[in-house]
Parts: sequence; structure tokens; C-alpha cells
Amino acid sequence: MKPTVAPFPAARLRRTRVSPAIRGLVRENTLSTDDLIWPVFVRDGEGIEEPVGSMPGVVRRSVDKIAEAAAEAQALGIPAICLFPYTDQSLKTEDCAEAWSPDNLSNRAIRAIKEAAPDIAVMTDVALDPYNINGHDGYVVDGEILNDETVEALVKMTLAQADAGADIIGPSDMMDGRIGAMRAGLEKAGHRNVSILSYSAKYSSAFYGPFRDAVGASGALKGDKNTYQMDPANSDEALRLIERDLMEGADMVMVKPGMPYLDICRRVKDGFGVPTFAYQVSGEYAMIQAAAQNGWVDGERVMLESLLGFKRAGCNGVLTYFAPAAAKLLNG
Repeated sequence: MKPTVAPFPAARLRRTRVSPAIRGLVRENTLSTDDLIWPVFVRDGEGIEEPVGSMPGVVRRSVDKIAEAAAEAQALGIPAICLFPYTDQSLKTEDCAEAWSPDNLSNRAIRAIKEAAPDIAVMTDVALDPYNINGHDGYVVDGEILNDETVEALVKMTLAQADAGADIIGPSDMMDGRIGAMRAGLEKAGHRNVSILSYSAKYSSAFYGPFRDAVGASGALKGDKNTYQMDPANSDEALRLIERDLMEGADMVMVKPGMPYLDICRRVKDGFGVPTFAYQVSGEYAMIQAAAQNGWVDGERVMLESLLGFKRAGCNGVLTYFAPAAAKLLNG
């Protein structure tokens, strides 16, 4: 319905902006700690917090430090933490078998988090790139990223993570048919309450660069990911992918990257009315941090404004490296 506005001066739209109290009464969207998922990087070793050069303020943590970070997140009221492994080069192979090892970095970190912070939900990443000598999310044969063979491997990876105690599975691979295969595998194995938050609309984006540094995939990647990640020019395709994943058993869906794709977030929420998330990716984070460190913007205000933009676009929550800093501000 088209809104009706009385002519001036009967309508003075500034009346509802006159004080903090009145602005609060009419505010359409709010941001809280409940909206945050914190992505963290786990590496081997003990007592390690290793800075990621291209992501100021972000570190790779050993498993013991991941557990401490999870306890901090729980205390701040952050509801979920998402794990990404920095895998040793010696464990990266053509067959990617480390991906479903019960004792790989991610699975050890899941168990450590569950012990240190039992109230926090643990989300995982499901894709082969951290374990693939070729740096791709799927198996590579003669330059082609194989779909069906990759899906079989992703199901094994999913079940290993669920066995370790993961609450939310996050398939980021963009292979066709993987959600249905994962859901069937989880049901058969008795993991009926494990959720799938699918990276349904993941674009082949230049905004991922710092992340690939963080997980050690930059040097390994051969070629690009254009044959399986989405073309940034496409919008309608995202809706087809969302619908497919929901029909195959996804509980929640994600758009990635975030800020350049807020139009997609809004279309998804309006079109399907399902729990919708976005990932404020490493390049977005790094740009805000760089501008703040140079004094070009107010870092805290821009951080909160960017996160509120996701809520305004229809998102239920955001994966963001800003989660702890934002939570501290939101908690007063």
C-alpha cells in the first residue's frame, strides 16, 4: 500500500526525529547481539594467536585459544561461532581425506568449544578448499571441478562434523544437489536436529581475498571458481538457488558477500520469508578497518551502521568478524 503523507505543515516528518526517546519509539529495525555469528580461524599448535596481516584485529587461534574465544563470545551474548581451519600444507591432498577425519582441526575445535561454552551454537564450513591441494571447493580432474564425486565427499565431511557436535552445518561449496545429500545423510545417521545454513547464493567475488590469506588458500588456488560460484551480474538465479536448497532440506539460507548484495538479501526475504543470513566477508571487513585506521571514517559508527544495513535488508543475522567488538558496544 502506498503511504499517504499530509501536506506541510500538517506533516512535519522531523517531529519523529526530535529526541532520542521518540526516535527509539519509531525505529523500524534494531541490531542486537542475537543477530551475530562470529567467524573464527583455527590452526594447529597450542597457545597461539597469530595475526592475519590483511585483516586487522583478526587472528588464527590454536584449539585451546578457540575455546577461550568461544567462552568470551558466550559471555558477550553472541549466539553462534563459525569455524574455518588453517590446514597445514602437508595435509592438503588430491583426495582431501583430512576433510572428514574425526581429529582434524575443525572437529577438535568443535569438541573444545562444546566443553568450554556449551550454550553457544557451533557452525562449521563444508567445502573441500581447506584440504584440497588445488585450492578448490571440489575435486579437480583435468581442470574440471567434479560435482557428484565432490558431493559424496561433502556428505562424509558433514557427518564427521555432526559426530563431533556441530549444531549448524554451513555448506559453502556451491555444488548442485549437496543439500539433499547432506540432509539424507544426517537423517540416516540420527542427526535429525542438526541444522543446515546453506550458502545458497555465494557469488564468485573479489571480496574474498583476505579470507583466502587467513586459511592459507591463496597460493594453492589454481584458476578461478567461476564454474560453481555465482556470476555477480545475476539476481534471478539467486532465487532459483534459494528455492532449490529449501526444497532439498536447508533450514536457513545465506547470501555471500554481504554489503554489495543487499538487494539479493531483500529479494530472498520478501520472496521466501525464511531465516535469511548474509556474510560480511573479509574484504568488506578489511576495507572498513583500513579506512578507520587511517582516520577516514569513525570505525565504530561505520561498523554498527553496516550491520544495521543487513537488518534493514531483511536479514535475520550476519556472519561478521566485527561480532565481539559490536557485541561490546551493543551491551553498553
